Amino acid sequence: MTNAIGLNNADAIDQRQRYVEAWNSTMLSIWREQITLLDVIDTGQLLQSPVSLPVRSDGRLFNLNITQQFLEYGLWQDYGTGRETPRGNSGDIGRPKIRERRQWFSRKYYSSVLNLRDFFADSIGLEFCGIFTEMFDDRLFKSMTEYYKRNKRPL
Repeated sequence: MTNAIGLNNADAIDQRQRYVEAWNSTMLSIWREQITLLDVIDTGQLLQSPVSLPVRSDGRLFNLNITQQFLEYGLWQDYGTGRETPRGNSGDIGRPKIRERRQWFSRKYYSSVLNLRDFFADSIGLEFCGIFTEMFDDRLFKSMTEYYKRNKRPL
């Protein structure tokens, strides 16, 4: 069966799968680019650490979990915090603060998540609309009744 934009359900699911895979690889590329541009490189471990873990979904991609992983050190770089300020310190460390916030992770992540949300809203919304348009198709509705199946009457 096709939905409101002419895609069948398998195509819609395939389209969502491809979008998620492309989104994942784009996020990793953006993060690596930002790490390099902002010079958040000391040993190179953070640059190599972003990976996307396998996407878990319900098969139709109505419910899914997307997970990326990188070194925890990357968060502290993004926040501009680190070892120079011990826990419990009020912020006065007795010398000028050296660390600066280098937002390699958080700047584009939020807007990218919203783009993903919007794509899924459109994709699933169109599939939902397709269900209702099929419901009002009298030929399709009749063809699913036992009477027409049994008598093989032309519509």
